[in-house]
Amino acid sequence: MVLPRRPVLRRRGGDRGERAGSLLRPGLSEEGLATERRISLWRDALYRLYENRNLRLLLAGRGLRSLAQGYLSVVVPLYFARLGYGATRIGLVFTASAVTSAILTAAVGFLSDRFGRKALLVAISLLMAAGGLVFALSSSYVVLLVAAAVGTFGRGGGAGSGGSFGPYYPAEQPLVAASVRDEERTGTFGLLSSVGVLCGAAGSLLTLVPGALARAGLSTLDGYRILFLLTAVIGCAMALVVLPILEKRPKPSRKKGGSTVRLSPEGRRLIARFMTTNAVNGLAVGMLGSFVAYWMHRRYGVGAGEIGSLFFAINLVSAIPYLFAGRLSRRLGAVRAVVATRACSVVLLAATALMPTFALAGALYLLRMVANTLSIPVRQSYLMGVMSPGERSRAAGLGNLPSQVASSSSPAFAGYLMQSVSLDMPLELAAGLQAVNAALYYLFFRKLHPPEEHPPRRGG
Repeated sequence: MVLPRRPVLRRRGGDRGERAGSLLRPGLSEEGLATERRISLWRDALYRLYENRNLRLLLAGRGLRSLAQGYLSVVVPLYFARLGYGATRIGLVFTASAVTSAILTAAVGFLSDRFGRKALLVAISLLMAAGGLVFALSSSYVVLLVAAAVGTFGRGGGAGSGGSFGPYYPAEQPLVAASVRDEERTGTFGLLSSVGVLCGAAGSLLTLVPGALARAGLSTLDGYRILFLLTAVIGCAMALVVLPILEKRPKPSRKKGGSTVRLSPEGRRLIARFMTTNAVNGLAVGMLGSFVAYWMHRRYGVGAGEIGSLFFAINLVSAIPYLFAGRLSRRLGAVRAVVATRACSVVLLAATALMPTFALAGALYLLRMVANTLSIPVRQSYLMGVMSPGERSRAAGLGNLPSQVASSSSPAFAGYLMQSVSLDMPLELAAGLQAVNAALYYLFFRKLHPPEEHPPRRGG
């Protein structure tokens, strides 16, 4: 169906509320007016999406990435287990992936602001394709470890995350922020995450492929390798989708009398705060990551099909709350919204490790992921909002670098704890670390508001 053309809504045009209000019918009750105004705003947003080519392409790229990560987060640790490797060696794989991801994330952050974001998105996509191809063709532990690191497998593939982490996002997020107005930014990041988790849900269902092929006569390992070949195809498709994006590079500030691009003093101060909070969160992420799938496999004896079905449900349920991230941020404020959702997720994660059955653990973990991942678009939008346009990629890369580094050390430690101390301990430690993260986030940012939260100035 072809939508009728409407005038393009310019970023510096009139007030969106006035445009939406002009479409309302007179004679309605106050409640009816409020309902019709919400419908009009949604319709207005859909037309803007229809007319915003860059945003459509970025949504397609996120969807493809999330499709692959939806099954990689499950099949990669189970593939290593099927090859006969224990939790400690699997932890080393994710440690190598985290270290490489940290290096790539910092590099993408620095290079994107200076040389453009689109080229870096293409490069990261092709690295993911190369990693998938190597996994499909080799069984050597060392070779697979290198391929997982280069392809950053397991970095950004957690259920409900929608592929929103890893070296892809320091280039993606500034492009998204540049495509919309400030007051639309959080809602757009919510839409991006919603598309991501829906495609991640579809990817989670693909974890049923190895079992289906095994019943048809192929080995489970061959089923895994077919999914890795699919990853190579998806990585190439991601690169092709990004190519038509039109990018207007911001002009970064330069040191007077020189040619070196430098961060502003305010930018350095903000990035230091983000680095501190994200370092704590990174330790927690490393404790969890793809180890959640392995923990469920060991704790309850379930396979890829059951875990993949749970992750499908998590992605499906998470898609709807993401669409209301903008409303939650407007109601509570960005910082309070992040802290509140993170606090809920901490309690639910700690309780998950205590559940006696897979069904109960899966239900609590689903609720935990809905609460935790709801903060993702709010945090991403907040970072883009408080940073100047010319520093956004470096802020996304540098601000999250400690998270990448911290999460690179904790997978191996988590594997050791699972194998030698207690299977449940990494989950409990992760809950405690995320509680500390929520407290630090509130302490550092409670008085710093993004542009859309500033009260309008009075006077003409």
